Amino acid sequence: MELTVAGLQAAGVPGDVEANRAQLRVAAAEAAATGAGLLITPELYLTGYDIGDQVRELARLDLAGTVRQIAREAGIAILAGLPEPAGERLHNTAILVDERGEVLLRYRKTHLFGDLDRRYFVPGDDLVVMAELHGVRIAVLICYDVEFPETVRAAAERGADLIAVPTAQMTPFAFVAEQVIRARAWENQVFVAYINHAGRERTLEYVGRSSIVAPSGDVLASAADGDHLLLATVDTDVVARARAANPYLADRRTDLYRRVRP
Repeated sequence: MELTVAGLQAAGVPGDVEANRAQLRVAAAEAAATGAGLLITPELYLTGYDIGDQVRELARLDLAGTVRQIAREAGIAILAGLPEPAGERLHNTAILVDERGEVLLRYRKTHLFGDLDRRYFVPGDDLVVMAELHGVRIAVLICYDVEFPETVRAAAERGADLIAVPTAQMTPFAFVAEQVIRARAWENQVFVAYINHAGRERTLEYVGRSSIVAPSGDVLASAADGDHLLLATVDTDVVARARAANPYLADRRTDLYRRVRP
């Protein structure tokens, strides 16, 4: 099965949900017009990531409803990053809805990065959250999650074809976008879509460098700085051939690995 994936690299407007909603609506229509079946946004795209205490107020809005409405209007599935209330705290969440606006999954960031994440968010407890969209099995991670090899490996073992990663990667960590993402795709024989912010937010300067990478480690689509809409095709037959040719998953010695676990 094939699925054309679009990735929206964008600066957005920090703290301005209306402006970001408008940009998402335009991007969804543009992606759908190209034949894409899925649009992926950056981490916490609808609100912005580094926006201080304002994130608590904006999390009370019906952000998921906004994503569902735009998906229905454009006729395209959307994976969007947004804050989600979790008692007195928040989850850093990505929600996947199909082209009818039906919620297919919610993934809550499991590995929190630094003081900014820990000040506002509590970690999710589900390492692998996966849904099928038009025959393609999609697992979701958020930013820092993908920097742990165990996360992508767990999703690959569960049969993921695509790891979709909304991110807010900042300087000086451009090497993650440029090198680590390709390694994750290669070592697990999966497609990886790593979609980042651009520009600046308060204390952060984002590196851009979004990409969609094949199981071979080849970069199918990429962006440097600025706003871009990336496009690439995910093909489950390519995943199957990659796993036959590069059998890392099958050749693992899990009997040995268990002996060294603490």
